[in-house]
Amino acid sequence: MSDLDFSQEDRDRASRYHRPLYAATVVRLLIVGGVAAIFTAVPLHAGAPVWALAVTAAAGVATLPLDLWRGLLRERRFGLSTQTVRGWLADRTKGEAVELALAAGVWTVAVALGRALPRWWPVPAAAGLALLVLVLAFIAPVVLDPLFNRFQPLADERLADELRGIADRAGVPVGDVLVADASRRTTRTNAYVSGLGPTRRVVLWDTLLADASEPELRLVVAHELGHRRARHVLKGTALGMAGAVGFVVVLWAVLGALQPDDFPRAMLLFLGYGLAAAPLLSWVSRRWEREADRASLELTGDREAFVGAHLDLARKNLSDLTPPRLAYVFLFSHPTAPERIAHARSR
Repeated sequence: MSDLDFSQEDRDRASRYHRPLYAATVVRLLIVGGVAAIFTAVPLHAGAPVWALAVTAAAGVATLPLDLWRGLLRERRFGLSTQTVRGWLADRTKGEAVELALAAGVWTVAVALGRALPRWWPVPAAAGLALLVLVLAFIAPVVLDPLFNRFQPLADERLADELRGIADRAGVPVGDVLVADASRRTTRTNAYVSGLGPTRRVVLWDTLLADASEPELRLVVAHELGHRRARHVLKGTALGMAGAVGFVVVLWAVLGALQPDDFPRAMLLFLGYGLAAAPLLSWVSRRWEREADRASLELTGDREAFVGAHLDLARKNLSDLTPPRLAYVFLFSHPTAPERIAHARSR
C-alpha cells in the first residue's frame, strides 16, 4: 500500500476510536459471563422459560450502560451516529425482545426433550437447532430486518438497470436492488447480501448511495454479487447449522440431560464455545471477503474504483487500519483496507 493512501491522522484517529472498543468487548464478555456465573448459585425454583428470561434479561440490564456508551455516546463523539437516545433505546428494546423470545423458546424445547428422551435428546435437539438456524437465515430479511430498517427499491431506474447488468454478468441475476434507510442511525456506509431462495437480496445503505460515485457504487455491488455467486450466504448458513449441532454435543457432554436451572451453565458454555470458534469463523469470513473482492475486480475491471471505494469506506466507517493481532484474529470478519488495496494493486 502506498503511504499516500492513508495519512498518519487517519491511522491515529482510527486507533483512538477502536482501542477502547476492543477493551469494551472483553469487558462485555466478562459481564455476561459474570451474570451467568452468579445465577448458577441462585435458588430460583422455576420452569425453563423463566430461567432463560431471567438470566438473559439480567445480562441485558447489566450490559446496558456499556452498550449505550459504545453504541451511541462514543459513536456520537466520533461523528458516526445520527440517533437520539430514544431511538437507540427503541432499537435496543427490539433486539432484546427477539433475543429473549429465542432464548426462552429454544431452552424450553431443549429441557422438554431432555425430560422426554434422557439418553437421546441431543439427536432431535441438534436437528431442531440446525433447522432454526436455516429458518432464521431464510426469514430474517423479511421478518427481522424490517424491525430495524425500512427498505425501498432503488429509485434510479438507469442505475438499477446498470446494476442488474452486472448481476447478469456475474451469473446471479437479481430483481430489486433495495435501499435501507441507514441514515436515520448512522453516517457509516455499507452494502450486504442476505437471505436464501426467494428472500435473497442485495441491500445498499442510503448513506452509500448518497456518498459513493457511480463507479464505486458499481464496484461495491459487484463485490456483494461476488458473495452471491460464491454462495457465501448459503455456506455461512451451513456453517452456522454445523456450529449449532456442535454446541448441542458440548451441552450433552458437559450437562447430560438438561434441567431448567442449567441455563446459566449453558450460557457460560455458549460464551466459551463462541470464543473458541471466533478465530476460525473470522478467518473463513476474511477469505470469503477476498474472494468477493476478486469478483468485484473481475466484473468491473475498474481498479481505480476499487481503490477509491475502499479508501472512502475505510475513512467514512473509521475502520481500524492497523489492528492489534489478537483483535484481527478474533474479531475481524474483513481484511483491513490496506490489505485489500494492496491486493488489488498486485493483480
